[in-house]
Amino acid sequence: MPQRPRSLPPEVASLIEGLPEPRIVIDRDYRIVADNPPYREAYAHGTSAVGRRCHEISHGYSRPCDQEGEPCPLKSALESGETARVLHVHHTSRGEDHVQVELVPMRDSEGQIRHFVERMESLPIAHAGASGAGLVGRAPAFQRMLDLVARVAPSETSVLLLGETGTGKEMVARAVHASSPRRDAPFVAVDCSGLTETLFETELFGHEKGAFTGALGRKTGLVESASGGTLFLDEIGDIPLGLQVKLLRLLETGTYRRVGGIEALRADFRLVAATHRDLARLVREESFRSDLYYRISAFPIPLPALRDRRTDVPVLARSLLERLRPGRHLSISDRALRRLAAYDFPGNVRELRNILERASLLADQHVIHTRHLPPEVALGPAAPAARHEEPPLRNAEREALQQALEVHDGSRRELARRLGIGERTLYRKLRRYGLI
Repeated sequence: MPQRPRSLPPEVASLIEGLPEPRIVIDRDYRIVADNPPYREAYAHGTSAVGRRCHEISHGYSRPCDQEGEPCPLKSALESGETARVLHVHHTSRGEDHVQVELVPMRDSEGQIRHFVERMESLPIAHAGASGAGLVGRAPAFQRMLDLVARVAPSETSVLLLGETGTGKEMVARAVHASSPRRDAPFVAVDCSGLTETLFETELFGHEKGAFTGALGRKTGLVESASGGTLFLDEIGDIPLGLQVKLLRLLETGTYRRVGGIEALRADFRLVAATHRDLARLVREESFRSDLYYRISAFPIPLPALRDRRTDVPVLARSLLERLRPGRHLSISDRALRRLAAYDFPGNVRELRNILERASLLADQHVIHTRHLPPEVALGPAAPAARHEEPPLRNAEREALQQALEVHDGSRRELARRLGIGERTLYRKLRRYGLI
C-alpha cells in the first residue's frame, strides 16, 4: 500500500522564504510545494510556482528530466539518500542559462524521504544562448566540461586543462578564476612555449638590480604579480626538462627567489595549467617529469574539440559574430550554418572565429552565405582537390548554381523552372557539384 504524502512542515517554507538564493521544496512527484522570492523572480516570471512541477518550470518538459535524456537530481537523491548535484540548462528571466542544481533530501520523523530542498545557482561564466562573452554552448560534451569547472573552481585544487589547439583553454582558465574565491585578485597568464631557461626564471621570478648585464632595476616576476590570484601556465608540456625542476620546486615549497636575490619570497597563487600534448605519454618517454605531472594533474579537465560538439556551432557562430561586429546584427543563412556544422574544424573555435571574421568582411549585406565561406567549408572536404581539375565552364556553372541557391527561397521545382532546366537535371547537377 503506498504511503500517504505528508504535508510540508511550515518552518521549512518560512526558512527558504528568507534565503537570498533561489530555492524551492519539491515532493517525490516533482511538484513544487514551496518557493522563495529569488526563485520566482529568476525562473517563474515573478509568479508563484507552487503546484507546478519543477521540470515544467525549468525546462518546459512534460516529463521528468531523466525521461528527456538529462540527469535527474531527484532520482539520484532518492536512490542514494544523499545530496545530488547536476548542471542543467534552465529557462530563466534572462533566457536559457547554465544552472548548477543542488538537491538535498529531507527525512521525516520516521526516516522516510518526503521532500527535497533544491538550490539553484546560475553560472555567470557560461551561456547556453548566443548572448554573453563567457563560455557558450549546451552540447553534452560541453556540459560535462562545464560541470567539472563548476565543481573545482571554488576550491584551491590545481587544475590541468587538456585539449587541442583552439579549444579555448585560456577562456576556461579565466572561467575557473572568475568562479573562485580569488576572483578579485589578478589572473596572470604565462605562455610556456619557447621560453629559454634565463627568460623563464626572469619572467616567472623577476630579478634584482644588477643581477646581470642590462638589469638596471628590480623587475617584478609573474609569480609575484599573481599574488592572491591565479597563475595560468599555458602549454606547460612545452617546458624543457631543465626548467621543469625549477617549476616543481616553486610548486612544492611555495617559495622562490628573484634572479640575483637571496631573500626567499612566499608565493600565493592558485595554479591552472594547460596543454595540447599527451603528458602521460611524455612521462613514459621521459621528456616530462613524473613528479611534476602528478603535482599539476590533481584535477584534469578535458576540453572537447568543436567536431565533438557540432550542435553548438550555430549558437557559437552567432555569439562570435556579436563580439566581432557589435551593432551590425549579422545573421547566417541556414545553408551556411549547415556547411559550418559539417566541417571538422581542425583549428576548433579559434578557426571558427577566423572564418566568421573573414566572412563578415566579405558580406556586403547583413547575411553571411556559403559564398562568403572558405572553399573547404562551403564545398565540403573533397571539393578543393576536384575544383582545380574542372574546366572553367563547369566551374562557372557550379558558381552560378551556388549563387542561385543562396537567393532562392522556393522549391527545387520552381528553381529549375527559373533556370530553364528540368527538375531531375537540376538535382543531378547539384549532386555533381556537392551542393546538396
